[in-house]
Amino acid sequence: MDKNVRVVIADDHAIIRDGLRSLISSAKDFEIVGEAEDGRQAVESIETLKPDLVLTDLSMPEMDGIDLIKAVKKCSPRTKVVALTVHRGEEFILATLKAGADGYILKDASYGELMMAIRSVLKGKRYISPEISGNLTEGLTPKEREVLKLIAEGYTNQKIADTLYISTHTVETHRQHLMGKLDVHNTAALIARAIEKGLVSK
Repeated sequence: MDKNVRVVIADDHAIIRDGLRSLISSAKDFEIVGEAEDGRQAVESIETLKPDLVLTDLSMPEMDGIDLIKAVKKCSPRTKVVALTVHRGEEFILATLKAGADGYILKDASYGELMMAIRSVLKGKRYISPEISGNLTEGLTPKEREVLKLIAEGYTNQKIADTLYISTHTVETHRQHLMGKLDVHNTAALIARAIEKGLVSK
């Protein structure tokens, strides 16, 4: 990278902030430009500093991490946000991604995984800890699963609509939701991801 990546850390535990500062600063192309112990303080720092990356906990006083992520995406849209949390539940993952997070990583991750996640999101990719990414499959509705199965079997939108007694517009809406939830951008990738996660058989 041509210049240092400017990072803000938001966590209400000083020991966590100290640890993250030490770990991230050990990479020569990263610079910690701000720290915050609650969500509101974090937003104020981010509005002023416009950092490249924010690492945030989800459970914080004043403003939680999900509201913080939404605020960051409004005040500094180019800033990447990685949630660093203990929460493994589907509802937390889906709410965090819906708020606009670029990454979701568990606090018990290794230094190597943390830096891989950070570098991945800085390149414009989404990163979710592998051990919890499977939880996202539970975010699909029964109808989305039906549509996904038929897509994987090679059915056209019209054929899917006829089979499920819904409109082609509804099929296309389900297809777009599936791509969003599984983080893919075309039908081939959608099918490959569905097979990879065991949602459909090969």
